[in-house]
Amino acid sequence: MRPPAFSLHPARTLCVAALCSALLSAHAFNVQPQVVAQGLQNPWAIAFLPDGHFLVTERPGRMRVVAADGSLGTPLQGLPAIAAGGQGGLLDVVLDSDFASNRTLYFCYSEPATNGTNGTALAKAQLSADQTQLEALQIIFSQRPKKASQLHFGCRIVERPDGTLLLTLGERSHFKEEAQNLQSHLGKIVRIHKDGSVPKDNPFMGRTDALPEICSYGHRSPQGAALAPDGTFWMNEHGPQGGDEINRPEPGKNYGWPVITHGENYGGGKIGEGITHKEGMEQPVHHWTPSIAVSGMAFITSDRYPGWKGDMVVGALKAQRLERIRLKGNQVSSVEPLLANLGQRVRDVRQGPDGWLYVLTDRSNGQLLRLVATP
Repeated sequence: MRPPAFSLHPARTLCVAALCSALLSAHAFNVQPQVVAQGLQNPWAIAFLPDGHFLVTERPGRMRVVAADGSLGTPLQGLPAIAAGGQGGLLDVVLDSDFASNRTLYFCYSEPATNGTNGTALAKAQLSADQTQLEALQIIFSQRPKKASQLHFGCRIVERPDGTLLLTLGERSHFKEEAQNLQSHLGKIVRIHKDGSVPKDNPFMGRTDALPEICSYGHRSPQGAALAPDGTFWMNEHGPQGGDEINRPEPGKNYGWPVITHGENYGGGKIGEGITHKEGMEQPVHHWTPSIAVSGMAFITSDRYPGWKGDMVVGALKAQRLERIRLKGNQVSSVEPLLANLGQRVRDVRQGPDGWLYVLTDRSNGQLLRLVATP
């Protein structure tokens, strides 16, 4: 005899809903990844369009719109020439704060130059009304000097509350000493206006021994960047073998690479003098040794994850997970791994307009995931 179908009395249904809410409020919840889209080739960055669609970059040199149901649009037309290869290609993308009215977006990529050299560039464009192409393309920043390398492009973009843009730049790996050279963009964070001009209050403006775009220096391979809820700028960067860092860069300050580091050469051996501290050079807020290969970064400002509001989340490529980071002021008070069984390299993490976190996984058949909280 078949057992009767299970159903709940309406009053019991309310009790179950109340129990779920209570469990979430008590922080007793799991974070479960839901697949929104797949079939993306090495996706690198995600932005959220006002109509509920997603704008995704793929490192080989494509940008496409992904519908809310996960269907992939054809690659957008109108991109510039891109030097795709190694760690280079089409990288970060962000929407202008007034995108709803001006349809402007910013993206960075590895820009080909002469004799096999390249560098990180920042461009602005407008997304066409039919979402098929980029229009009015302008390159507003081009890193110099150009180098023959496929490594350490950096390339995260953040719009500050004052409307200026911050762009993170790697030191191109084999040219690490350039991170301390103020006449080079390598290993720096630069700050520019949206038209590419240099703000008059940049820390090195007017100096003949420094490039005026530079905001901070001594960086190795920046991979994630975000504004905290209070508007302060945070970023993370790869160390060598060990010493992945979280920093809160301030204008004009030196973050030490390659003079100081908490890592070592690949295969072992000290870098430079093998020191971790030096006067005039900033210490990281937090570092991972051994490395997890940090990637995208976001702050949780929604109530979707009870008890997590204000926390930072950081992706990990090598460790194939997320890290939830609890801050106390400007210090890290705890670190908790998430998605330990994901089994995929996490390239980017962003909070969507719906309050959920979204993750891109870095592989030839990469996925866009939504992370939901379940009791």
